[in-house]
Amino acid sequence: MDRKALGALGEKKAAEYLKKKGYRIRERNYRCREGEIDIVARDKDCLVFVEVRTRTGSGFGTPEESVTAVKREKLVSVALSYLQTHKDLPASWRFDVVAIEVDREGKVSRLEVVRNAIG
Repeated sequence: MDRKALGALGEKKAAEYLKKKGYRIRERNYRCREGEIDIVARDKDCLVFVEVRTRTGSGFGTPEESVTAVKREKLVSVALSYLQTHKDLPASWRFDVVAIEVDREGKVSRLEVVRNAIG
């Protein structure tokens, strides 16, 4: 499975899981000049910017560990752009990371939501 297909699979699985947990998906793959956020959702009265990280093994670290300081800064910039360009948003917002590990056939072996992953 190539990187693009792995990422698309991870985002699909993450969106399905978040919906089951009560999140309401507002947008997927929001793009602006500053970059991209995989999923923008609402969890009760909170806007949630979700970064999905999918891996086929831990040879290069866990999915959570792959969210570097540079990536965190970029996510904050994209989120601020989103907040400035959209109306009727909740006052509170946060970043969650969905960490997914899959086997070679694409079967999910681990899916974990890290709430407030960027603070």
